[in-house]
Amino acid sequence: MKKTKNTKKTKKRKNRPLFRLAALVATVAALLLGLGSPAYAYPQAAFPTQSSGNRGTDVLALQHLLTAQGISVSPDGVFGPATNTAVRQFQSAKGLGVDGIVGPQTWGALTPTIRQGDTGGAVRALQAALNAKRGAGLAVSGTFDAATTAAVRTFQGHAGIGVDGIVGPVTWKNLLWHYENTSFGSTMCGQSPDGNANAHWGTSAAVAQLEAAAASFAGTGNGKLPVGDSGFEHGGDIPGHASHELGLDFDVWPIRTDSAQCTAGRITWQSAAYDRAATRDLVKAIRASAPGHIKLIFFNDPQLISEGLVTQYANHDNHLHVRYCEAVHGNALYDC
Repeated sequence: MKKTKNTKKTKKRKNRPLFRLAALVATVAALLLGLGSPAYAYPQAAFPTQSSGNRGTDVLALQHLLTAQGISVSPDGVFGPATNTAVRQFQSAKGLGVDGIVGPQTWGALTPTIRQGDTGGAVRALQAALNAKRGAGLAVSGTFDAATTAAVRTFQGHAGIGVDGIVGPVTWKNLLWHYENTSFGSTMCGQSPDGNANAHWGTSAAVAQLEAAAASFAGTGNGKLPVGDSGFEHGGDIPGHASHELGLDFDVWPIRTDSAQCTAGRITWQSAAYDRAATRDLVKAIRASAPGHIKLIFFNDPQLISEGLVTQYANHDNHLHVRYCEAVHGNALYDC
């Protein structure tokens, strides 16, 4: 018995390298087979619903994609009447529900699979989106060249999807969903009261709509617009906030009588330095820059509340909370 037992142990020791080799081969084979299957690093990625009143990079991409389908529309990044008509024309031609709202089905029909060597409006849409959302620095030439391929592969790696340089449905969805960083420029300044220095991201539409509001407000001569937290690059929880997770919430400061809201102390609506008239102008500019896409604006100035411009909410004495919305959104709090 003892001899037999030792013999079995010896056989097991001799076979261990074979077992390990077989396991290694199986692992490598599994990895190779899985290369074509994208891993969803951001499972919340979804096509962003766009409709009349929206503006921004996603609208610009939409306009280029419509042109690629033979429906010419000016690529100005504003979803106005002409874009609405073009969308309805495309939906009718494709047998889709004709409502002028660009949701998953319309996006899916608009976004062809493209790769190096292709040309046209779909490539322009791709290049514009890569530039705005990931700083690719591409010429929006409409030619899918080597630089565009490299930028696509970099984005795919960033998004955690299959890296092949080919732009198919998964890449389109992740790219169009991806948030955009606010460009403060000469009309806005960034504020980070909760220490969230990188929390100035939002959906393409929300960012562009706020930037347009700031540009409009700058014309009043009341200084820059101070912008607090909005969201992180891929959404998620932000310290100090119960919301701001979906790229559609932006905090902005009320305006001071000395127009120094970007450099002087933070105020409330009760402060002596509070400029109600200028803050009213700001609220109107925000609403006018996103018609039909403002869900609410929290701010506790009772006069502006009585005028129907803002809504009372606890802890909103020293900032305005702007919540943008989409015509159709998975979360009812952000559904227009």
